[in-house]
Amino acid sequence: MLIALQVFNVAFAQDLPATTHSPASAAQTTTIVTTWASQPPTGALSEDAIKTAIANAGYKEVKGLEFKDGVWRSEARGGNKQWVKLKVGPVTGKVYPADAPSKLNKDEVNAKLAAVGFQNIKHVKFQDGLWSANAKNGRGAHVDLLIDPGDGAVVASSQD
Repeated sequence: MLIALQVFNVAFAQDLPATTHSPASAAQTTTIVTTWASQPPTGALSEDAIKTAIANAGYKEVKGLEFKDGVWRSEARGGNKQWVKLKVGPVTGKVYPADAPSKLNKDEVNAKLAAVGFQNIKHVKFQDGLWSANAKNGRGAHVDLLIDPGDGAVVASSQD
């Protein structure tokens, strides 16, 4: 059963919203439980490719690389020889340092998500290099999102 749940989660890990919304699902009350996939989604880069992406971003001595909560996480030494916590997009390989500022503000993130069909966007927060939010996708399903701080693209999605 655990394998079936993981397969189900992977199938929905990178869902983008559809453009239509079912009115019946809007009235539905659900208990929210986060179900981030424990494995990278279909089409994700390999662990070796993620290490290469981190090295190409100028980091050395990668340690503790693991896939958790929709993204790859690790620590690495930056150019100043200090250890930095990193998150890495599983499909793009884009590296997000925990201490980097966001180019977007909360309102811009809300607008970007709404523009691609997410609704009822709540709890938008910037933390450790990525924006996070809760929303409903175009099918009315509750999702947790991790959002790129530079362009507002969805880096990871988990169905609640």
